[in-house]
Amino acid sequence: MRLYADVHKTRRRGEGYRMTYSTDGITFKYVDSFSEFPAGPGDQVFVDTIPPSHTDGVMYLLRRGVEVCYLRRLTLIKKIGMELKLPKTARGDIKALMKIEDRWFRRVTEEFLVMRRMIIAYRSLMKTHQQLTNKFKALSEAERNILKPAITIIEEQMDEMSRQIAIEAGRRYPAYNRLVDELGISGNISAMEALAELIVYLEPSKGWRKTRNLVGLFKPIHGRKKIYSGYLRKALQRLTASANNIRSLQLTAKKEKEMLLRVWMIYRQEALGRLAMPAQG
Repeated sequence: MRLYADVHKTRRRGEGYRMTYSTDGITFKYVDSFSEFPAGPGDQVFVDTIPPSHTDGVMYLLRRGVEVCYLRRLTLIKKIGMELKLPKTARGDIKALMKIEDRWFRRVTEEFLVMRRMIIAYRSLMKTHQQLTNKFKALSEAERNILKPAITIIEEQMDEMSRQIAIEAGRRYPAYNRLVDELGISGNISAMEALAELIVYLEPSKGWRKTRNLVGLFKPIHGRKKIYSGYLRKALQRLTASANNIRSLQLTAKKEKEMLLRVWMIYRQEALGRLAMPAQG
């Protein structure tokens, strides 16, 4: 059975989520948790997104033998919806999901979900740190003294979360520890977190061209918006700067591409075995 679901926030103060689902595009039902989906061993669940707060529910489905896949690019729903003139509703979004090819969905694993939840928490801390830092620069000396302790606390939390991410990545991804050693970043918490972020989101089954496209290392087509993961590009930049012992202002696309290629090749070898590497074009 293939089940398609649209995950959306509830209207009540925007807190919590509700899932509208269907197996045929005709009959629609609702649940409040992934664990409530009527799916069993061998069934497939296709969703538009997986909120971090529902990670445990998705893992419950995985342990029941259900295959769960989420959409890689949410803009596809709008595109398909416009082409088919579907209403901008949960039901309309589900019908659009049903028309999207399987290659646009990513199958999740327990390892991916656990790491993703931790990485999202780290990104949230990093965003808060950046906001406070920007405000800090615009304040007077007296005001800076008041804000500085808050920034210090956030930095300590980021370091602790980075350590947890590095430990978990080392447990769940065999290629991670090898990459840490080969890149010479052992003890560099920020770089180790950035590497973990790349390892989690890169897919070793994908070729080199699709891998570099994922982080935006490609020339844009005139008249088209350049679509890639900004979060992964920033992680790659942090890793490249740390591994090469250079400042962010000294980064170049060439250095980033070399770093990504190195990570991709080792990760691919560990995940797929030491097979002949395909052409890198």
